[in-house]
Amino acid sequence: MLLKINGHSIKDVLDYMYYAADVNVCITVSRSGGELEFTVQKDEYDDLGLEFDTFLMDSKQRCSNRCVFCFIDQMPPDMRETLYFKDDDARLSFLQGNYVTLTNLSQADIDRIIAMKLNINVSVHTTNPELRVKLMRNKFAGEKLKYIKQMTDAGIKLNCQIVCCPELNDGDELRRTLGDLGKLMPNISSMAVVPVGITKYRQNLYPLKIFDKETAGETIDIIEEFQAEFLDKFGSRVVFPSDEFFLTAERELPDMAYYEDFPQYENGVGMLRSLIDEFSNALETAEYDGGERHVTIATGRCVYPVIKELSDSAAKRFNGLKCDVVPIRNDFFGETITVTGLITAQDLIAQLKGRDNGMELLISSAMLMQNSEIFLDDMTVSDVENELKIKIRVTQNDGYELLDAILGI
Repeated sequence: MLLKINGHSIKDVLDYMYYAADVNVCITVSRSGGELEFTVQKDEYDDLGLEFDTFLMDSKQRCSNRCVFCFIDQMPPDMRETLYFKDDDARLSFLQGNYVTLTNLSQADIDRIIAMKLNINVSVHTTNPELRVKLMRNKFAGEKLKYIKQMTDAGIKLNCQIVCCPELNDGDELRRTLGDLGKLMPNISSMAVVPVGITKYRQNLYPLKIFDKETAGETIDIIEEFQAEFLDKFGSRVVFPSDEFFLTAERELPDMAYYEDFPQYENGVGMLRSLIDEFSNALETAEYDGGERHVTIATGRCVYPVIKELSDSAAKRFNGLKCDVVPIRNDFFGETITVTGLITAQDLIAQLKGRDNGMELLISSAMLMQNSEIFLDDMTVSDVENELKIKIRVTQNDGYELLDAILGI
């Protein structure tokens, strides 16, 4: 068991990475009831090569909130156990980009983040302490906001997230949140505003509303007010609405320059613009001599118009190419869920079976568990292939790759 590095007690992977970065490392371990010391000389930041029982060298920290908008609380029963685990771990924020609410952190945890200069991602949702308690149903949620200022004052860079809920933290409350965070610049690196997602499994949960064309447009307008202010003061827009707001508001997606260096890409901010521009660039230079080719793309209902326009542009350019785009209705989670990443295998099978899907079925990797071929409902790509009698090709969110898949390259 690893006890210390250079005299510092090792609690978890952050301690290990921080103190093991030195060139000269003295390691204290426990073995067979006694303590041993080893001295290692290495290049700075080289790993020691030790292996541990778990990635964190500790158990994951479970979320202590009961947020009114929590997606996990809206999951159907009898899914795999890991899908119901709510993590809220600052270590995973630094290591993997997860967002944390700060509610289960102590002052000592914040002091360590500051001492180690760890930039993290924070789920803020609102800077109104009373409203934050209501949203997160945690009596400590409001007072933990003080940690945000402590970290930014110490030079820690934060990416922030706001899950926006109509009639709760939108409108004037959103203005307050963006204004308060703007006062902490320049150490608020970016902010993403994303719409709440609501499934059909909300029995006995807080009565939430979803965004419509009007309210999505109003939210974009508020965000763009602050973008103009931040751009003038700091040279960056800082805050960005997710792509879903533009689709719901039926507004044209901004150009590439709007998204700057895409700081909130993983939050669905700018993904579609990136896909569109990549696809258009690829189409300009693509060559195709494959003859007759017919494929089907299965996609979420909200992005259907975008994917349809891209596929039509490819079919228009190349003779013999036919590309059907099918918007999949989400019967598994409910029709209010329209994103591609929450499409299940059983909905694919039910809605594509019996139709002519051509030579290949193209699906997004967002439908699958990371680095696997497993859908949310535990069926696999092979299961769907067997049911539909068609080869499936999985594509990343990349316009070049999508065009290659359509063309069979």
